[in-house]
Amino acid sequence: MGDLLLGIDIGTYSSKAVLVSPEGRILRQATRPHGISLPAPGFVEQDAEAVWWADTVALCRELLDGDYRGPDVGAVAVSAIGPCLLPLDDKDRPLRPGILYGVDTRATAEVAWLEEKWGADALFRHAGMDLSSQAVGPKVRWLRVHEPETWDRTAWVTTASGYVVAKLTGERVIDHHTASHYVPLYDRSAGAWTDEFADGLIAPERLPRLGWSDEVAGVVTVAAAKETGLAQGTPVTVGAVDALSEAVSVGVDSPGDLMVMYGSTAFFLLVTDGSRSSPTGWSTPGARAGQHLLAAGMATSGSLTRWFVDELVLGGDGEGPQVEEAYEAMFEAAAAVRPGADGLLMLPYFSGERTPLNDPLARGVVAGLTLRHGRGHLFRAALEGVAYGIRDNLQELAMAGGAPQRIVAVGGGTRGDTWVQIVSDVAGVTQLVPGNVIGASFGDAFLAGVAIGARGWDALPAWVGEYRRVDPAEDARAVYDPGFRRFKELYAATKGLVHELAGL
Repeated sequence: MGDLLLGIDIGTYSSKAVLVSPEGRILRQATRPHGISLPAPGFVEQDAEAVWWADTVALCRELLDGDYRGPDVGAVAVSAIGPCLLPLDDKDRPLRPGILYGVDTRATAEVAWLEEKWGADALFRHAGMDLSSQAVGPKVRWLRVHEPETWDRTAWVTTASGYVVAKLTGERVIDHHTASHYVPLYDRSAGAWTDEFADGLIAPERLPRLGWSDEVAGVVTVAAAKETGLAQGTPVTVGAVDALSEAVSVGVDSPGDLMVMYGSTAFFLLVTDGSRSSPTGWSTPGARAGQHLLAAGMATSGSLTRWFVDELVLGGDGEGPQVEEAYEAMFEAAAAVRPGADGLLMLPYFSGERTPLNDPLARGVVAGLTLRHGRGHLFRAALEGVAYGIRDNLQELAMAGGAPQRIVAVGGGTRGDTWVQIVSDVAGVTQLVPGNVIGASFGDAFLAGVAIGARGWDALPAWVGEYRRVDPAEDARAVYDPGFRRFKELYAATKGLVHELAGL
């Protein structure tokens, strides 16, 4: 094997891969866009073969065609959206499209069923978090109840990264961080699957083997080598959720570090000094043994801006450079609007909301519209609405896990200054933005190096490099403190009516 490190990340709307030297020098990058499927209200899916695996193959082929070849790669690490639910048969073939993470809210009734069966308090004590649309256990129950023919053929279930690793290596594995979201099937105190609450769900023997994201799961098989161009026998790590690899990519590793991920959804990871419980967030293990996290996530952030550009700027007919040009124009327009969007206020709950509301029936609301408002005002209100949601989550995380000592921003939304500055102003916090914002695939490359002993965790700061500071404006509180109060009041005032509308 060579010594290059390959990181692959399967995201909600695109997949990315990066080929990196052992010192962290980026040699080649590749991106492959894809979409999601919305077959019914609250249902969000992706095809495991046509998206997750096809993207993996295409990215490997692109990066390993030219100056670099499969034998140059010393290890591969994969991350993906998660936690997802994918049922497979006894030959590891997907039986239906993968059911996505917390943006898929189909299992609301199954959450209620589990809480009635076992008691919400008992489940919280067991998992350190409440059941929500993020939990996979209720979705397993949904599959059993609503698709019994599929369930009868199911040999085992996994998540997105677990499927790609299985295709590469033939190993059925899942990382502890993702597994902890398979509530209530994971015992966080023992770090193992449990059958204590498995009645009516799935037996532990039909779940993947557990491992850590910085460990080797197996090696590339003959079949996978033929498809991808990787060399047979190349080590492959256990895998990770994209947000976890994203945190690694920007050096969020020590207690008190907090990652704010500006992706299709906003995601938060706070490294804590021990296992903590949160009534609104998620208590999870980290990338390696002994690391503890509190996590949280909004249902829409970048997906809201993408919807805005697609539908309100391009009229549903844009792609490639046209989309990028539209984004740039809208961010410029938003930056020209005064803080507070000239009296506009938006609730960004276009896909329900995960934390801290845990309200799958929440919906988007725009208040204060007048004839003098334009698209720049609306886009600014969307950015501020997400920022208010981020402030809400940061406050909840601080109460459960202690105030963060260092906040690092990452993701596509950090390009340029507008959105990051708005969040710093709204939340009253300083954010650090690394010079390298490639994201999860870069973190995967680091994990690949750790797994084969080419890097140690102590090398992470040098791998990440320098940051720039984004401080809140001195006069921002006068606008955004009352704005946050109105944001909370608007949700409370419209919740009943919005839930009624959601029923339609």
